[in-house]
Amino acid sequence: LVIKCKAAVLWGPRQPFSIEEVEVAPPKAGEVRIKIMATGICHIDDHAITGAMPARFPVFVGHEAAGIVESIGEGVTTVKPGDKVIPLCLPQCGKCSTCMHPKGNWCVKTE
Repeated sequence: LVIKCKAAVLWGPRQPFSIEEVEVAPPKAGEVRIKIMATGICHIDDHAITGAMPARFPVFVGHEAAGIVESIGEGVTTVKPGDKVIPLCLPQCGKCSTCMHPKGNWCVKTE
């Protein structure tokens, strides 16, 4: 089921954010759809906002977030709807030595 929600959309560097209603498709296999409850803007986001880092616009910034799992795609077993989560901007395989380490967050498969 496609849902509609509000999002702060950045259409180009150094432009004001536009609050818009967007459609979010249901999660595909291996994906999770999260209802974001809070987010922040970090230095990476700021680089996209100011144009110091190339970005494909339009873009949603604020990858440092906290939310609740709204729905899951086929094959997802690590979370379920209603779980509180903190999404990461880096993919995680969940199996390599870095992912398995309690202080690791840089999956070796993303290099």
